[in-house]
Amino acid sequence: MVYKKKLKILSGIIAVLALIYIVTIIFDPERRGARSAAYSWLDPAETARISGITIVSDNETISLARNGGKWFVSHDGKDYPAKDVRVEDFIAALAKRAPYPLRSSSASSHERLSLTDDQSTRVTVAAGAGLPLLSLLIGQSDLTGQNVYLRKQGQNEVRSGEDIFSVYTRSEVTAWYNLRLFPESESGKLDAAHVQRLTVYPPPADDGENVPPQIFTRKGREWTFSFELANPNMTKVNNYIRDIINTSGDDFVSSVAPSDPLFNNSRITLELGNGSTSAIRLGPPDEDGKCYAAVSGSDWVYSIPEWAIRRLFPDVESFETNQEAP
Repeated sequence: MVYKKKLKILSGIIAVLALIYIVTIIFDPERRGARSAAYSWLDPAETARISGITIVSDNETISLARNGGKWFVSHDGKDYPAKDVRVEDFIAALAKRAPYPLRSSSASSHERLSLTDDQSTRVTVAAGAGLPLLSLLIGQSDLTGQNVYLRKQGQNEVRSGEDIFSVYTRSEVTAWYNLRLFPESESGKLDAAHVQRLTVYPPPADDGENVPPQIFTRKGREWTFSFELANPNMTKVNNYIRDIINTSGDDFVSSVAPSDPLFNNSRITLELGNGSTSAIRLGPPDEDGKCYAAVSGSDWVYSIPEWAIRRLFPDVESFETNQEAP
């Protein structure tokens, strides 16, 4: 009986202590402050409605627009394909719920924190005509350099939080471009497995003579060739085709039209399993080894760096299996 009585007393004490612990957690000021500081600048439920984003920083403007489910960058009066993944990541950052504690409710703090209209970086998120979904002003960093001050345009309330925005707002316009010669490769809609035949027309030789085309033809999981290979390596061939599909330029070029005859210097043609054909046509190299490239069915001209050109036109010996010395 004494044992049962002690057990009841101990159980009661444990229950009281547990209740005190739970109440302490619920009403702890620091925890309550952390919960109240959780905030998102953009309503996640509204992200599907977004039609455009404008970033204004240091008198530079980057304009992004969604058209037909794809994102484009407007620059110099022309629309260029944007990196869909990068834009969606930026939207996710704006809609992320995170600690953004309130720092000030006074307009007098805006100039000190670089949050006036002419000091700050401004991000405007639109959904068609009418008022924007968000007009966010991003000011200076705090003393740690890890957090930044922010406020919504038209509101005095200032908050601070981890700077997850500068990587987007301070980047050059080229960082937003999808400079892949085949933009659909970004989402995996075009892959090496789709290619049934590849025909490579290399640039002319140093003496000006034309080099015979190199033809790769798929045969099941293997490849056959229009040229001699003693010990072909199928993995190297597949990697080469993958390199072609994933080739990116370093900028778009507006001074030359895709129909310009300069794009007859060399050519790569891909015949796909669905019966379609895509061709990359390249101009001669400039003094830096760069070439302009045009792709069939595309309105854009790309600048391709020298190192990427070398990967497009390797020596046929590079498809051989390396032989180990005896």
